[in-house]
Amino acid sequence: MAQVRVGDALQKLLKDNNWQARVNKGLLETHWEAIMGKTISKYTREIRLSKGTLTIFTDVAPLKQELQLAKELIRRNINEYFNQQMVEEVVIR
Repeated sequence: MAQVRVGDALQKLLKDNNWQARVNKGLLETHWEAIMGKTISKYTREIRLSKGTLTIFTDVAPLKQELQLAKELIRRNINEYFNQQMVEEVVIR
């Protein structure tokens, strides 16, 4: 029997069962304040991650404008934070 590292086995399990997207969404929600800061986190109504697209919902017009201008920076910061290509596109609503 070949030896398999636990981390490799877990990654295979997540991939084979299509659980990685759920895990990524949970990680992003858990770490949202650490990534974006307390103020942005406070005024973000909801975040959704689906098929590489992060949708950020806020009712604060000035924040919405600021996030629109920083979409590429948000994407890059999230991917660097998790050290993986989690977000491909950012949508602000």
